[in-house]
Amino acid sequence: MIRPVWMPQVLTKDQAAMKMRELKEKARHELIEYGINAAYLTLVFAAFTVYRRLVLAEQGITYENYWVAVIEGLVLGKVIMIGALFRLGQSLESRPLIVPTLYKTLVFGVLVAVFKVFENGIVGLLHGAGFVGGLVALKERWTDELFANVLILLVALVPFFAIKELGRVLGEGRLSSFFFGSGADAWIRP
Repeated sequence: MIRPVWMPQVLTKDQAAMKMRELKEKARHELIEYGINAAYLTLVFAAFTVYRRLVLAEQGITYENYWVAVIEGLVLGKVIMIGALFRLGQSLESRPLIVPTLYKTLVFGVLVAVFKVFENGIVGLLHGAGFVGGLVALKERWTDELFANVLILLVALVPFFAIKELGRVLGEGRLSSFFFGSGADAWIRP
């Protein structure tokens, strides 16, 4: 008998248990990858925040929005995971590693710029100026700052995506064994 597409497949107890183990392993893997992405990006944004605080302190201005770096790191970490889900740059994976690395760096650099614009709209809402008021404030003060932030972030994303691409080419777990395991063994294993 042919099972109609709309009818769910009935799994045996062993099949269901295996499916559940696969889902748990996939969720664990995705959570670890998200944590690594978010941690790296949070460190990058925190470095920007400290630099901004130091520059503004020279002018006698206090800047203490450290929490923004954490939120930006968490959100952009998720954006990168969603980009991977949509296979951004997959068509370039057969090319030299620099091509998908630079492509992903540029795409996510643009996404950061869009996120920064949206973030300023939200800040405008929180300060009572409205979403458009936040965008106007952004336009008045931020053309050069936006350019500088995106440029610095592009430079920071190149090694991030280069390492991710290298890990993809080497295979699951090989790159981490170079860094955290016995590196010599990682070269020998097929």
